[in-house]
Amino acid sequence: MAGATRRARAFTLIELMMVVAITGILAVLAVYGVRKYITNSKTAEARNSIGMIAKSAAAQFERETMGPAILAAGVSATIAKSLCKDSTVSVPAVPPKATKYQSSKADWSNAADVAANQGFPCLKFEMSAPQYYSYSYGGVGAVGPGQSFTALARGDLNGDNTASSFWITGTVVSTRILLAPGIAEVSPEE
Repeated sequence: MAGATRRARAFTLIELMMVVAITGILAVLAVYGVRKYITNSKTAEARNSIGMIAKSAAAQFERETMGPAILAAGVSATIAKSLCKDSTVSVPAVPPKATKYQSSKADWSNAADVAANQGFPCLKFEMSAPQYYSYSYGGVGAVGPGQSFTALARGDLNGDNTASSFWITGTVVSTRILLAPGIAEVSPEE
C-alpha cells in the first residue's frame, strides 16, 4: 500500500518530457514575439519621421510667398506656392548598418541648403535622437502643377546588407498638394 501511494504522487518520465517540450515551444514563440516587437519599434522611427517630413513639405507648400517689392496703391501681387527644393544631402550620407547614428544639428542644416533655403532647413525638419535610418528629401520638379517630392528612409536593421526602405510621395495638383495615403515599404524588417 505504501508503494502505491508513493507512485501516485510522483511524475512519470513522459509527463516530465511533455512539460519540457511545452516549455520549449513557449520559449520559441516568446523569442519570436519579442524579436517582432523590437523590429516594429525600430521601423516606427522611419514611419513617423517620413510622415513628419511629408507634413512639413505640405505646410511649406501652403505658406504663401510674394516678391519683396513694395506695391503701389491699387496694385496686386501674385501669390506663389512651391515645394521646398531637394536637399543636397542625406542624413547620414550612408544608411546605418545594425547600429544607430547620432546626427548633429549641422547634418540637417548644411551650408548649401541653408543658403538656398532648400531641403531640411526649408522643411524645418531635424532629428536630435539617435536614428536607425538615413533620410533624404528630393525629386522636386518644375514649379506648379505636377511638381512632386519623395521623402525616403533607408536602413539595414540587422546588418545583412539588405536595406529596408520607406517612402512617401506628394504632388501638386492645381493649387493643392496631395500626399500619398500611405507609406510605401520594401523589406521593412531587414
